[in-house]
Amino acid sequence: MGSDSDLPVVKDAAKILTMFDVPYEVRIVSAHRTPEFMFSYASSAWDRGIQVIIAGAGGAAHLPGMVASLTPLPVIGVPVRASTLDGVDSVLSIVQMPGGVPVATVAVYNATNAGLLAVRMLGVVDADLVAKNEPVSRRHAERCLVKSR
Repeated sequence: MGSDSDLPVVKDAAKILTMFDVPYEVRIVSAHRTPEFMFSYASSAWDRGIQVIIAGAGGAAHLPGMVASLTPLPVIGVPVRASTLDGVDSVLSIVQMPGGVPVATVAVYNATNAGLLAVRMLGVVDADLVAKNEPVSRRHAERCLVKSR
């Protein structure tokens, strides 16, 4: 995440990863305040065994794109509402990446979906994660059906 003010949002992704027994780390890595640390963190992620990166940022929200430019790993950007523009600026900063620098993007403040997307990505090579995800998806569907009655 870009700053500790993003922690209340990013913790929702951590809850999902914990629920699926996926190991993770939480770091404050600012594209603007600590660019050297961001470069080191992102460029060494693969060597450290990280398989997917969830990057939450608000305002200019350059963190997800900059991280994606420095790693071969999939990056999921979580737009965070800043004090102005209600998060639209964050969404556009994350979505409008140039060709060759892909960043998956979830809804503003929706780190839960970022966690679920990371689990699905990891499930490509881990059948246990796919099996664990089925009941979660089923519960979401059942809640929707109950509300439609």
